[in-house]
Amino acid sequence: MADSSSTSSSSPPSSNHSSSSLKDLSHSALQLVQWQEPKKSVAVFIGSLLALVSVATLSVISVVSYLLLAVLCITITFRVYKSIIQAVQKSEKGHPFRSSLQRDVSLSPEAVRQLADLSTVYLNRVIRESRRLLLVEDLVDSLKVSSVLWCPLVFSSVLWCPLVSSSVLSSVL
Repeated sequence: MADSSSTSSSSPPSSNHSSSSLKDLSHSALQLVQWQEPKKSVAVFIGSLLALVSVATLSVISVVSYLLLAVLCITITFRVYKSIIQAVQKSEKGHPFRSSLQRDVSLSPEAVRQLADLSTVYLNRVIRESRRLLLVEDLVDSLKVSSVLWCPLVFSSVLWCPLVSSSVLSSVL
């Protein structure tokens, strides 16, 4: 037992830090999913729902453009409001986003390497699993994947076929 405790404490500190941050991330995600903090869960749920509906009706580029335009409108309005308040009160508070503008947002090379290493692990896992499923290593698993891929196609064609045919008929008539 003494050997196992001494070997586990000899791991490098960077891996402990990255694993603890991943545990924190998974713990906060679990709290959102289990609705332990309802206000945050509702905000994430509504935001996700709006994003899905937006992407379903518009292109991704349009959704991102509208989102960035909305953020820009809000920040410009806030900046102009604060400038007017400062002019009326004759105060010298400065730029309302000064702390955010002065914050360092650059990525360290070590953080980029850790993210690259982590994404490489996941990407390799996806590639291996895709190869296994698409090259039919196991027939049953490949049939399951084919049914999962086929079902949405059938359901969408059943739902869209009457809509498309009625719109074609109405344009012809």
